[in-house]
Formats: sequence, C-alpha cells, structure tokens
Amino acid sequence: MKTNSPLFDRIRVKPDKDRRLRAELPACQWPRCDAPATHRAPKGRLRASEYWRFCLDHVREYNNSYNFFAGMTDDAVAQYQKDALTGHRPTWKMGSIGGKRAAKRARKQFPGADGSPDDPFSLFGEAGDQHAGHARTAPEARKIFNAQRRALEVLGLEGDAQRADIKAKFKMLVKRHHPDANGGDRGSEAQLREIIAAYNYLKSAGFC
Repeated sequence: MKTNSPLFDRIRVKPDKDRRLRAELPACQWPRCDAPATHRAPKGRLRASEYWRFCLDHVREYNNSYNFFAGMTDDAVAQYQKDALTGHRPTWKMGSIGGKRAAKRARKQFPGADGSPDDPFSLFGEAGDQHAGHARTAPEARKIFNAQRRALEVLGLEGDAQRADIKAKFKMLVKRHHPDANGGDRGSEAQLREIIAAYNYLKSAGFC
C-alpha cells in the first residue's frame, strides 16, 4: 500500500487536507464536470432552502447569470424591495391601531402612559401643583437675545411681553409720536423711526 493513500490520513499528524476534500466531497452538479463540489448556490427565489453543489469555476459562472427576481414584474420587484426594509413583516402608521380609544384606555390602566411621568410624591414639581397625580411643569421661558431685549425696551416693554401687548404698545406709541398727532411737529420723528424699526425687528424675529 502506498504511503500517500487516503487510508493513512486518519492517523497522520498533518493530513493532506486537499486530497481528503477531493475524496469526501460530492462531484460538481454542472453538466460534464467531475470536480469536487466545494460551493453551493441557491436554486431560485421559490426554492430558497434548496441548493446546487458546484465547483469554484462553475459557481462563479452560475452566479454571474443568476437573477433572484426572474419572472417578476417591475411593480412586484418594487413591492418586494419595499417590504424587505421591514423584513417582510406588516407595519402600521403611528396610532392607527386602536386610535384615541385605545390610548384613553391605556392612560386609565397605566398612569403615565400618555408620556407624562407619574409623580405621586411631587418629586418633579412644585408642592401643591398637581393634577390627577401628575406634576405640572412650568412652561419654558422664551429665550431672548440682547438685540430683541433692546427692541422691547424701545417700546417700553419687558422680556415677558406677549404678542398682543407688543402690538397694542406699538399702535399707542405711533399715535403719540406721529407728526399728525402733534400738529405737524416733527420733533419726535427720530423716536418714531426708532419705534418702527424696533417693531419690525421684533416682527421678523417672530415676537409679533
């Protein structure tokens, strides 16, 4: 018996792996090919769990011509690709399951399910400022830049002035400093221009 026989591979320290593969692997399923089938390739979209067994050269040739979407229309391909984004599982729009009634039931069953924290010990709010077990949070103060604060000062207003207050104060100041209201006197015309400029700036900044 020859010493390079596959029978000795089981007891060799370093067996010839390539020769064992050729002896154990099935033959390539490509027509008229007897090479060992070292690779597998899917048989098709509708036979996802079935594979061909090919050698390296023939699996490359098969992959070059393989088309997973063969036999599908363009609309079907587009729908398949869209469903693949969610793993081909159904999805729903936010709030479409159950709607307002389900949300109302969840709020009754689980306090804080509407997104507001359950605060029975008033840890997150001021003492005594509670409603149905939920602490109320004060509205966030409007952020005011220096230029906006100066424009409000021109109108004689504080930083917490509301839109209606700004409009009312502007109309009052225009009537007071307009030359027509002062018998044609233009002594306060410069102040009027400053008031109009300040109001226009606040308007562009979204204050009024």
